[in-house]
Amino acid sequence: MASKIVIALVFLFDLIAFALAIAAEQRRSTATVHPDSEKNYDYCVYDSDIATGYGVGALLFLLASQVLVMAVSKCFCCGRALHPGGSRACALILFLTCWVTFIIAEACLLAGAVRNAYHTRYRTLFVNGPPSCETLRKGVFAAGAAFVFFTAILSEFYYVSFSKANDSGVPAYGYGKESTVGMSPYT
Repeated sequence: MASKIVIALVFLFDLIAFALAIAAEQRRSTATVHPDSEKNYDYCVYDSDIATGYGVGALLFLLASQVLVMAVSKCFCCGRALHPGGSRACALILFLTCWVTFIIAEACLLAGAVRNAYHTRYRTLFVNGPPSCETLRKGVFAAGAAFVFFTAILSEFYYVSFSKANDSGVPAYGYGKESTVGMSPYT
C-alpha cells in the first residue's frame, strides 16, 4: 500500500512548485527605455527580478518531489521484481511519461529563470533609435507550471501503481500464485 505521508509530501512539494511557477509568470521582468542625464543616450531600466527567484524555487521544489518519489520507489529499476500484471505495466508507462513531463517542466523553468535574469546593458544614440530591451516572452513560466501540474498527477499515479504492483500479496520469488513450471519430480 502506498504511504500516505509520501503522497502528502509529494503533493505539497508539487503544489508549492506550481504556485511558484504561476507567481513567476505574474512577476516577469519588464523594461522601459530612459534617457541619460545629458540626454545623449537611451538605456534600458528593468523592474524587479523576483520572477527569477520564483522560477528557481519552483524548479527546486519540483526536483525535490521527483527525487522523493524515485527514492521511495527505487527508481522503478532497483529493488525486488514487481509482480506481473496491469499495475506493473501501468507503473512502467507512468514512470516514463512522468520523466518526460518532468524534464520538460524543468527545462521551461530553468530557461525562464535564466532568460528573465538576462538584461541588456548597452546604450544607443538617439540617432540609432531606442535600444531593444529584451525580456522574457509571456508564457514560459506558465508552460512550466502546466508541466509541473502534469508531472504532479503522473508521479502520484505512478507511486500508487508502483506500490500496488509491489505489494500485491504474492511473493515475487518462489511459489505462490505466479505462473511457473514445476521442476520437481511427480510423486
